[in-house]
Amino acid sequence: MTVLGNQAVRDIETVLHPYTNLAAHRDTGPLMLERGKGVFVYDSRGKDYIEGMAGLWCLSLGHGHEELIEAATAQLRKLSFAHLFNGKSHDPAVELAEALKGMAPTPTSKVFFCNSGSEANDTQVKLVRYMNNALGRPAKKKIIARDKAYHGVTVASASLTGLAANHTDFDLPIPGILRTACPHYYRGAQDGESEDDFTSRLAAELEALILAEGPETVAAFIAEPVMGAGGVVVPPASYFPKIQAVCDTYDLYVISDEVICGFGRLGTPFGCQALGFRPDSISVAKALSSAYVPIAAVTVPETMYEATLEASRRIGVFGHGFTYTGHPVAAAVALKTLEIYAREKIVEQVAAKAPQFLAHLRRLADHPLVGNARGLGLVGGIELVADKATKRSFDPKLGVGARCVRFAEEEGLIVRALASDTISICPPMIITPAEIDELFARLDRALARTLESVRHG
Repeated sequence: MTVLGNQAVRDIETVLHPYTNLAAHRDTGPLMLERGKGVFVYDSRGKDYIEGMAGLWCLSLGHGHEELIEAATAQLRKLSFAHLFNGKSHDPAVELAEALKGMAPTPTSKVFFCNSGSEANDTQVKLVRYMNNALGRPAKKKIIARDKAYHGVTVASASLTGLAANHTDFDLPIPGILRTACPHYYRGAQDGESEDDFTSRLAAELEALILAEGPETVAAFIAEPVMGAGGVVVPPASYFPKIQAVCDTYDLYVISDEVICGFGRLGTPFGCQALGFRPDSISVAKALSSAYVPIAAVTVPETMYEATLEASRRIGVFGHGFTYTGHPVAAAVALKTLEIYAREKIVEQVAAKAPQFLAHLRRLADHPLVGNARGLGLVGGIELVADKATKRSFDPKLGVGARCVRFAEEEGLIVRALASDTISICPPMIITPAEIDELFARLDRALARTLESVRHG
């Protein structure tokens, strides 16, 4: 029986942990992290760990960046808080909106600020409804998301999410959310089906869904360029162009969920640019402030803005927003983050380091436990399987992915187990070539220990 220390007991008795087996947590306790520097974090005993997940896909510039700390401190001294309700504003929000408009991959009229990717995608649902009501299209409300998608955990954004654990016992999804196939070629392709045939079939299935529902009732399509929590799914190159054509044909508003992929993660400024599609709007969060302060944003095209303008003129108010929408401290940190990305050429750095990162991933494809290794830019996943030849997954009750994560932690690496025992890797974008090599050396040791544990039950 594990004897838990005082810190662990205090945590167990006070904190409700997200995405945690709460029953198991009472026995194992937390990993108590105390400080961080660069790509490393240190626990309460002083042990170092490579942050192989950049926190939760978000800590792009690593820990302890003095310019971000100073930006927050200076803004706290100048204007600690101001809201944007009732026409009030402040320079950091205006300057950040200008910066995002200037760099957005799609024509943007306005920027709406919120506090997380979940809130951003929840806002997307509301804005699509608001726009179509204003345009006299009250039936055009359904939104298509994909199997294994992750778009958040609010009532609306969790409904967009295509993962069972986000729905079970929460009475989700809400009505009006449709589901189409996940572009996971390794798992979804039929026997003998090429990548091009696979993507043609998925586009045809999307079109059939729209026609079955009635195009006049289907409003939008939302997608992550590379799927994150659903298993780091990188679609075939022909997927998004074919999906885009279907959306264009039936006048679907296309939303790119850039919460993970935005600001350079894939080696391009935004993920949609790497995957070849043209959204009407994007949702951003996470790397917008390098996770130093919570902030997120939604871009609003002119057509949507004009519709919301007319509706709010009729109603008397645009009845949406949060206390911390455009928080001046968060906006100031985000502005400094964008400045650093540009000055340090972070996107170009990612593109330069990606071949080394992806070569390590491809090497792991030969490991006896790895059925599929996939990635793009500085994000990757390795899917653990019981049988490489047949792609047979392990029984979920065995917890093989969780075992690998635990061994990695013991080896000084923080990674995460996702759907189908996929181990995800998403280091801070400032990781050095030597640190990439060390990350995979620690992962190699964890995989060796996982293989040993599987062989011996």
